[in-house]
Amino acid sequence: MVLLERESVLQDLAGHLQTATGGPGQMALVRGEAGIGKTTVVQHLIRVVPPHVRVLISACDPLVTPRPLGPLIDLAPELDTAVGTALSEALTGLGRPGEVFECLLADLSGQPSLLVIEDVHWADEATTDLLRYLARRLPDLPALIVATYRDDEIGPTHPLTGLLGTLAGYRWVSRHTLDPLSREAVAQLATGHTLDAEELYRVSAGNPFLVTEILCSPSENVPATVREAVAGRLVGLSDLERKVTDALAVMGHRASLPLVASVIPDIDSALEGVLACGILCTNGQTIEFRHELGRLAVLEAVPGYRRLLVHRQVLEAMRHGPVATDDLTLLADHAEAADDPAAVLEYAPRAAAHAAALGSYREAAAQYTRALRYADSLPLDKRAGLWEGHSLSCFLARQLDESIASRRTAVRMRHALGDGQREGEDLRWLSYMLWPAGKSVEAREAGLEAVRLLEKFGPSAELAAAYLNMSMFAAYDHEEAAVADCHARKAMAVGRRPGDAGAALQAQFHPAAARMLCEGSGWEECEQAVCSAMAQNLTLDAGFLALLMCWYTLIQHDDARASAAVQRSQTYCREHELLTYLHCTKAMDSWRLLNRGSWKQALDAAHEVLSHPLSPPIDQAIASTVLALVRARGGEPDAGAALEQAAHFVDRNCLIDLGIGWEGRVETAWLAGEDDRARTEARDGLAALAGRSHPWLSGALACWIRRTGGTPPPAPAAEPYALELAGDATSAAARWDELGCPYDAALARLSGDAPTLRRALTDFEALGARPAAARTRALMRIRGIRPVRSGPRAATRANPHGLTNREMDVFKLLGEGLSDADIAARLYITPKTAGHHVGAVLAKLGVHTRHEAARRLAS
Repeated sequence: MVLLERESVLQDLAGHLQTATGGPGQMALVRGEAGIGKTTVVQHLIRVVPPHVRVLISACDPLVTPRPLGPLIDLAPELDTAVGTALSEALTGLGRPGEVFECLLADLSGQPSLLVIEDVHWADEATTDLLRYLARRLPDLPALIVATYRDDEIGPTHPLTGLLGTLAGYRWVSRHTLDPLSREAVAQLATGHTLDAEELYRVSAGNPFLVTEILCSPSENVPATVREAVAGRLVGLSDLERKVTDALAVMGHRASLPLVASVIPDIDSALEGVLACGILCTNGQTIEFRHELGRLAVLEAVPGYRRLLVHRQVLEAMRHGPVATDDLTLLADHAEAADDPAAVLEYAPRAAAHAAALGSYREAAAQYTRALRYADSLPLDKRAGLWEGHSLSCFLARQLDESIASRRTAVRMRHALGDGQREGEDLRWLSYMLWPAGKSVEAREAGLEAVRLLEKFGPSAELAAAYLNMSMFAAYDHEEAAVADCHARKAMAVGRRPGDAGAALQAQFHPAAARMLCEGSGWEECEQAVCSAMAQNLTLDAGFLALLMCWYTLIQHDDARASAAVQRSQTYCREHELLTYLHCTKAMDSWRLLNRGSWKQALDAAHEVLSHPLSPPIDQAIASTVLALVRARGGEPDAGAALEQAAHFVDRNCLIDLGIGWEGRVETAWLAGEDDRARTEARDGLAALAGRSHPWLSGALACWIRRTGGTPPPAPAAEPYALELAGDATSAAARWDELGCPYDAALARLSGDAPTLRRALTDFEALGARPAAARTRALMRIRGIRPVRSGPRAATRANPHGLTNREMDVFKLLGEGLSDADIAARLYITPKTAGHHVGAVLAKLGVHTRHEAARRLAS
């Protein structure tokens, strides 16, 4: 195909190649809809590659469940022997994916290379992990990696979205979008044909593949769909050639020639004609469709009985010889399409285990789902095993609801079998999974039931894990530190796993965390456990404990420690591709930014969490509370709705455990001037804390009762709250300042003398906390403290138009021609509030229309 309107992209890619092969390395993401010409651009790039640069071409296959590390399997013969060996060992279960990644990294370090991976929208999880691994290390490689994908198939829940988000932060990653061809380009391609160029443009919408297919059709009329265009390309094929083409469409996007020959013995005599039609191509070892759209067009015309026959022939051929582990996915696909339940149950669970071993958890979950569709004939214990595998794969793939549902099914099956030990282990897993789902009460009940059940069978690794689970819950629930310590000691006594360093570190961490939260000590022991886990390369333990440290330091409002903990957790999770934990740190970071007074950044972080479809309920509850508090503190409406949403995500006990949720309910009531409701909420919170030691929440609630004119009951209180309750507002505020929490410091100053109140007012105004500032002025009037400064702030007085900071933000957005709804979305306010601000801006500017305001800004 002639390269039209792609010259600039090709030039950019050639420039990246020149830079990359001399170092540092580069990555180019080429994106566009199906048939837009991504492969054509890559092919033109390959033609200009210098002789000393090695070219490696691979692609992902459009399988229902992708083949783990499929592109790397295709490249193995062209790579260093060490890569092939590591890959073979990983695929047979003797090695690990990390060794494959390291060997490939070493191979790419050895010589300048162009590595192309096409169609990564079909990539399995292990392949996206490989791209993420290489991308981080590209600056040290003499290589250009070109990855192509269909951006019209990438939605918020697509597996590729996470990878693209990670790559967004790397300056050596470039993005190149291929747009549809213009009318002029389509007309140029249609020159010499009898087709109407305008109709051709209308039908094709400028898609180069559709344009080419239509132009190659023998029909003089413009086909309405690509199906007709492809049908025109197949018209001249013989019966055997059409049979081969149909079989290839059923077999998939790409197939090995030996496999095709085993299904169609006389393929050699038909191959030339098949290739001549232009829909397929071959490299001598495999044959594939040039475009997936072409294959699908062929497939739609293949009768159902013929599809079934081909799938059965392929399945039989693949089973005839030794089955390679990297073929398990293909076998499972063909087994299901061949309507062979026995074969599905033979290959799908093995494919699932293989995918999980390579870190492709979404693919593993999909294979378990496939097997479960045919599992009714299996013995109950086999079915339970499939549900357990499905549950764990879903959990690691962040499919939390599916994970919990599958584990519940497994629990019921183990109970029916009378297999108490496995039932107890399933209950422990269920307990562990329920807490991030916001079901803390049920999680604790399941954990206790697991302990009771497993204790009947004596010491075991499963019982040790159940005790550790309860030690963790003791810290979560702010029970006495002795409770967490007791569970941890029991775990170490019954586990009989002296080599399990991860369990030993968790047994150290959870009791220390309980002491840190309840008594103020234990931080050093927690830090030591996290650092030890990282030093010993206990990746999952280290990632989990590092994440918990973010939460625990935030509960204590310690900005310095929280900032260090969040940064460490994010860095470690990025380096080790722990995406589940990495996303959780974003919710923690929104809380951190709220505490330190960076409210605009806190809003951005909270919205990022809430907009992600895989955020667990516990993260959504934190982010919703942050959103509500920023709105309430800034005097914006809808704070109550966000708080109700937070309460909807998790149960009452979980809201108490987090701390931020319940205090948020009290504070928003106070900011709304509803002191009676604030006191009631605070007293309800203290009642819910009976029997637990949560000084950072109980102290806060006691202070809110005092601030609203009530007399708080005795309650454990962390240092800054205890100082305020004792009447020492100055010391309390100073402690908050040391912790890096300016808003909390200003709240503590409300019970101080006149200078202290004036300082509180100044701090609230600097933060943009309008309702709190208004309450402070009212309090000063009641106490007879004069003068109460009123009128515009210094920033407003300095503005030549007399605009406030918020109005100036709106003024600038008016200059961009935005509507009230667009302004509201940009500033995280409601359209109604945006309309009020627009009206104020127009009035202060002395203009009557938005266009006049925009012209005033431009002048």
